[in-house]
Amino acid sequence: MKLGVTIGPIGAPGGEKVIAFAKEAENLGYDTIWCPEIYGMDCFTPLSWVGAHTSCINLGTSIMQISGRTPASAAMHAVALDYLSNGRLKLGIGVSGPQVVEGWYGQPYPKPLSRTREWMQIFRKIIAREEPVSFDGKHYQLPLEGGMRLGKPLKLMQHPLRDRIPVFLGAEGPKNVALAAELCDGWIPMFLSPNRMHEMYPDAMRIKSEDFEIAAAVTVVINDDVDAARAIVKQNVGFYVGGMGARSFNVHKDHVERMGFGEAAQEIQDLFMLGKRDQAFAAVPDELIDEIALCGPKERIRERLQSWIDSPVTQINVGASDRDTLRFFAEELL
Repeated sequence: MKLGVTIGPIGAPGGEKVIAFAKEAENLGYDTIWCPEIYGMDCFTPLSWVGAHTSCINLGTSIMQISGRTPASAAMHAVALDYLSNGRLKLGIGVSGPQVVEGWYGQPYPKPLSRTREWMQIFRKIIAREEPVSFDGKHYQLPLEGGMRLGKPLKLMQHPLRDRIPVFLGAEGPKNVALAAELCDGWIPMFLSPNRMHEMYPDAMRIKSEDFEIAAAVTVVINDDVDAARAIVKQNVGFYVGGMGARSFNVHKDHVERMGFGEAAQEIQDLFMLGKRDQAFAAVPDELIDEIALCGPKERIRERLQSWIDSPVTQINVGASDRDTLRFFAEELL
């Protein structure tokens, strides 16, 4: 079992907090430090900063949103960071949701699976650098159809350090997870239950290769008071299920429903959209939190770690921002 950790709040200007955190994780033997991207900071700049101050920990984007960058733009970002870090990049990508894609990036959201497939095909061609890239798809055309009609197929000028940069897909739905197993080197799940993987993702579990990586984000709260620990995770789950999507379309709510918590998911959304956030958070079931997170005293977490170790998960991305938790997991698993 590998360990990863996600960059939390950046802290004061200058990035000292992030660098100290990254160095601690690297010294403890963590495999990857992941940087998120929603609609705040981008994911590449903090990782470049981390990469310049570390030597061996991998640098993961979690999740670079494909609507924010064309395949060519993303490929240039990826090649540059991979080159400067001596081959440490893990490129986590995802489609996000329509609120962010259409509201923030001004791009259309429909057909996310076919858009991801085309995006991946172009990205792989660019990194392979075998020939000038042309592509005629429904979502992407290289050269562009229309415009001044002066575009021509081009080949990446910079020789990549590696001819295949590992790509991880952030996904929750069964079809999207199966797409990750088909096209990508790994999968970054959210709100994952280690005991339900074969039940919820049978196609993906069937077709994934032996070296397919599953880097699961697992929120960890060490506290002798289990209910107090759960309450912290409930805020995050309640926010995503209740507010990260429209009433008619919320992939996180759909995911929780597929896990068997449909009534609770509806109640969370109803309360959240009425402005009753505290009640929405309180409506998140304890059973759901215990499936997807690790909460409570260290002894309880040790016991519950076994289900993750026995699962197909290959890397636990420890969702915590304190060094004591980093050390605890390093001692237990590394």
